[in-house]
Amino acid sequence: MKLLAMDTSNQTLTVAVLEDEQVLAHFQMNRKMNHSLTLMPAIESVMEASGLKPADLDRIVVAKGPGSYTGIRIAVTTAKTLAETLKIELTTVSSLAVIAGNARTNKLIIPLIDARRNNVYAGVYRWENQQLINVLADQHIALTDLLDQIKEPALFVGETSKFKEQIESAQLTADISEADEMNLPNGIILGKLGFLAKPIENIHGLVPAYLKRVEAEEKWLETHRPEDDNYVEKI
Repeated sequence: MKLLAMDTSNQTLTVAVLEDEQVLAHFQMNRKMNHSLTLMPAIESVMEASGLKPADLDRIVVAKGPGSYTGIRIAVTTAKTLAETLKIELTTVSSLAVIAGNARTNKLIIPLIDARRNNVYAGVYRWENQQLINVLADQHIALTDLLDQIKEPALFVGETSKFKEQIESAQLTADISEADEMNLPNGIILGKLGFLAKPIENIHGLVPAYLKRVEAEEKWLETHRPEDDNYVEKI
């Protein structure tokens, strides 16, 4: 299977092309750039480097969030468009799982994405039989509440620098990664996890995993009562 993977859910933009889990090409950029302008050139670059044409692809995998509301939509929309145009499979992987997949350890793996106001997007993962298993669902949560739930030795990865002192003061049996190769989303990891994910049956129905409403939407809901949970997509 030939697969194209892409992630723009946070500051890091990463794209990779894999064939049967062999890496053919990989691009990663960690700068504050407009992903809507840089994603397609990155895709064209890795496709050219891999020696493949779009018609050679069998599957596209995209990081579905959580993360930046705008960033998530850029890759998800691009992935949906390419999958529909090429008539190939589309599947998704949690943006938190992509970060967790960087770590190979027997400990719990806790990927963090800063959600501001001392809140985080986080999940808890572990490796079992060479499979990355989600043992605590991805969620938007106060960091203090998350730390209260950790009862086993753990490794924190992702956007850890801002929360290092709080994690250490919680007196957990925990390590905190400070290495970019552990903390940044990686298109290769995304691609390998994407091989194992089930393809989406309804491409048009794919909705990003924001995990939290934007502030403007929350204020709107204070005075409106939508009858359908998918009202944003319908609008």
